[in-house]
Formats: sequence, C-alpha cells, structure tokens
Amino acid sequence: MPAVTFRDETATGTPVAEVRIEALPERMTVRELIRLRVREEVARHNARPSDRFNGLVRPDGAEAELNGYRLREPRRIDWERQAEIAERAFLANGFFVLAGDRQVEDLDEEIDLAAAPDLVFIKLVALAGG
Repeated sequence: MPAVTFRDETATGTPVAEVRIEALPERMTVRELIRLRVREEVARHNARPSDRFNGLVRPDGAEAELNGYRLREPRRIDWERQAEIAERAFLANGFFVLAGDRQVEDLDEEIDLAAAPDLVFIKLVALAGG
C-alpha cells in the first residue's frame, strides 16, 4: 500500500515541514488527502493541546504567527471544522497543491499515490496593503 508525504514549502520552494503517512489506498481525491492531512495534524495537536497550532490552516479564534498559529489558550481543535476551513481555503486559492510536477486544481481530482507519493502544499500570503 502506498504512502504519501505532505510537504509544506514557501513560494520560493524552501521546505518548511514534512509528514509521511503510510498504508494508504493507491488513489485518493485531493479532498480526501487534505482531510487526511488535517485530521492527522489535529490529532497530533489534540494529543498534547497547547496554545500553538502548526497546521495547514488557521483555527477559529487563532492569530497567525511565523510557521503556525497562536491560540488564546491551550485547547483541543475539531478536525472536521479544520477540514472545512482547509477545503474553503483551497477553493479560494489560500494554498495550492502540487502532485508530482503539476498543480492540482479540483478537490475531486484523483491522485495516483503510487505515481505521485509527494504532495507539496504552498500557502499563499496576502501582501500588506494589497
């Protein structure tokens, strides 16, 4: 069974973070992969809740910081709510996903994990005053 590596990079290609998940089906949609990634990062956070969350998208009520988000107080996060936020962010071009050497543009597009086991997530940052 294939594994997938979720890698975050800056717009210039600098690696920021990487997580590998094993034993996945050979094909998954972009939506399923985003939800899987979010579920895993929220599970890691909820195992040891803190006032800092390192994840794909900002939880409700959190403030953006360098490479993460600051919560007002340590708390557990609802992974399904985070997955909804992530899907909306993808659709609004808040981040984009590269599978192999191409950008995926549709949440329902299937990815062959045997052929493209590395997914790169690039968060887009709004420019000040723009």
